[in-house]
Amino acid sequence: MIVITAPTGNIGRHLLPLLLESAPARGEELRVIVRDPARLDGAVRERVEVITGSHGDPEVVDRAFDGADAVFWLVPPDASLTPEDAYRGFTGPAAKALVAHGVGHVVGVSALGRGTPVAGRAGLVTASHAMDDLIADTGVAYRALANPSFFENLLEEAESLRDKGVFTDTAEADRRAPMVAVADIAAVAARLLLDRTWTGSEDVPVLGPQDLSPDDLARIMTEQLGRPVRYERQPLDELYDTLVGFRLNEAFARGVVDMKRAKNEGLDAGAVRTPETATPTTFEQWCAQTLRPAVLS
Repeated sequence: MIVITAPTGNIGRHLLPLLLESAPARGEELRVIVRDPARLDGAVRERVEVITGSHGDPEVVDRAFDGADAVFWLVPPDASLTPEDAYRGFTGPAAKALVAHGVGHVVGVSALGRGTPVAGRAGLVTASHAMDDLIADTGVAYRALANPSFFENLLEEAESLRDKGVFTDTAEADRRAPMVAVADIAAVAARLLLDRTWTGSEDVPVLGPQDLSPDDLARIMTEQLGRPVRYERQPLDELYDTLVGFRLNEAFARGVVDMKRAKNEGLDAGAVRTPETATPTTFEQWCAQTLRPAVLS
């Protein structure tokens, strides 16, 4: 039995079809935790066991983890909370349920940066590493998918790209860093969930095929969208004011800013790209398949 949290989210909606394709032939049953089952396709609902509710709810995870052999764990960050409460606090009930039900393996969505000089002051990333520690301390075999920034973050810029040909971030324009497509993260998660020969607790870097700077992104988007795209760097103080203006918890907003600052100071540079840590989807491919339709529709 494999339990999937957040099955309708960015990663989960790619992961669930992969597991539905491969799990039954391996004798694996699938169970999902979802707040709104109507968001699942009807054909999917017929092939999985559905537990309705939040996976931050003790009663929900207690039911969901009963009889489970493996869990895919993803925390949907709640910007109304502090980073600590949003990650480690949310995960607390699940950690207790993992022990209570003897779950053997967990694959979690986390972030790069553990062991780097800035890991302890990286805001949301520091909080996600504390979540990893909480899960690992239960004694389960744990693999933390250590991810960089997602290509999909740029979908939040679709309107600005369409109307002004501009996208913003806080990184130096020429600073290259790894980026990854969420579909590739899902593929790594599926492999680990289906072949549970691994033991102990480790990070699994998921690094995409190459490092990219904001200037690289602008050049590639210009080519793929067929229109000029330029990058505008946003000051960190301005980002904080914007987030607080959107009524985010002030500590959470500070966590975002601290994460952005740490990324610009080398947070994502601690892992080496190898055939095992690289993933296949290029930014050019992602732009053609995902960004271009979103911007030009």
